[in-house]
Amino acid sequence: MLKALEPRLRLFVFHHSGGSHLMYRDWPACFPADWDVYVPDAPGRGPRDERAAVSDTGALLDHFEHELDDRLRGRFAFFGHSMGGLVAYELTRRLLAAGRTPPVWLGVSARSTLHPDGDPTRRHLLSDADLRAELTAMGGTSSSVMDHDELWELFSPTIRADLRISETWRTPPLTAPLPVPLSLFGGAQDHVAPPQRMAGWAGVSERFLGHHLFEGGHFYFQGSGLAEVTQRIHDDVSRALLPAEESPQAVR
Repeated sequence: MLKALEPRLRLFVFHHSGGSHLMYRDWPACFPADWDVYVPDAPGRGPRDERAAVSDTGALLDHFEHELDDRLRGRFAFFGHSMGGLVAYELTRRLLAAGRTPPVWLGVSARSTLHPDGDPTRRHLLSDADLRAELTAMGGTSSSVMDHDELWELFSPTIRADLRISETWRTPPLTAPLPVPLSLFGGAQDHVAPPQRMAGWAGVSERFLGHHLFEGGHFYFQGSGLAEVTQRIHDDVSRALLPAEESPQAVR
């Protein structure tokens, strides 16, 4: 039997609060055929997932670290959107702390710079009516969930659990910038993670590749913008694989 060929690169895409792989199902087709693009789900995604959603940062990271363990070899990269940006960042730190090979590139999308006291926003504590209105304004949550009481009752515990993680996240300060190239992505009209609140991420890496802004809000990559965003991811991963002295000037 022929041994399966290793992909040239594995790209792990970590979803947002209340999300799943479903929003990112079109992403694999946007990348080279020899890339393995994988969107792992946090527990509790949808009615067929019998696992309870976790509301603890450590448990969420433990879940992804255990699920992805065998895949974290060779060349791989992390991209995380909103809550997923925190997951990608913290998993990178865990791998480095354990002396394991880190990702060749880290992409953080639509996530404000980490604050020592967590995010001052507390959407997870809003009433159902206010939270539904907030999520509708943000986009990214299916109208079938937002407009039907029974579906809302089914999905809202997971959404609240994820928001609680995202908004109460604590992380020890870095003692030195990460030795992993990092890029920022966001929507120019994002009111959840506005561009100015993302600026601090530039100092997290010793090789910052730029802050890329796209037209749109928190879910700027939906629709026609997907091709542009995934092309930028591809280009930045390619730049990350070059020696620093050969990499083109970062685009801010």
